[in-house]
Amino acid sequence: MNTNTKVALSFAGVLVAGVIAFGAIAVVQNSGPKAAPEVNETTGLASTVEANSYRLDDVPESPVTVVEFLDFECEACGAFYPVVEDLREKYDGQITYIIRYFPIPSHGNAQNAALAVEAAAQQGQIEAMYNRMFETQTSWGESSESKADLFRTYAEDLGLDMVQYDASVADPKSLERIMFDFEAGRALGVSGTPTFFINDKKVELSNIDDLDRAIADELGT
Repeated sequence: MNTNTKVALSFAGVLVAGVIAFGAIAVVQNSGPKAAPEVNETTGLASTVEANSYRLDDVPESPVTVVEFLDFECEACGAFYPVVEDLREKYDGQITYIIRYFPIPSHGNAQNAALAVEAAAQQGQIEAMYNRMFETQTSWGESSESKADLFRTYAEDLGLDMVQYDASVADPKSLERIMFDFEAGRALGVSGTPTFFINDKKVELSNIDDLDRAIADELGT
């Protein structure tokens, strides 16, 4: 199945994920620590970019900032992954690209995956673990069993300090960091994944070219 077909078929999954996430918010609210997102004083809304946001591409003075709220177990996010990587290459040096956590409660390993990525981020390896999660998603996604041990092998493969990795995964502050993004997403109206913002404006996705078109429009190309 080519990328375009895969992404097109995933749009139904995006809508379903939105319903699931929105209906299960209460579960997330009661499942762990929360942190209040910052609020833009001008708009009164949560900020799409915050001081602790993770930048896969950081272009100083960039006219375009793309923010993706994602769930590493979400099939639609996995389908969009190669599209996103193509766009990052296409607009290399022109855009800043940021990812934020939004683990959907119904996905049994979404939080485990986010914790593994967060632990890698604390060792400066967020992009490597981000790539590994999406490259392997089809082998572990939708499992009813915890894949935390599998994710630990990914950390070993990446050469991470495993004592530090284990400590990070177990540290409540790591979950707080994940929930910080989740709460910001909720405040911004995110109800499913992937959800994209470009320069603080939510991108409405109706076909696979919409994200590319929105970036090009902001760049004036």
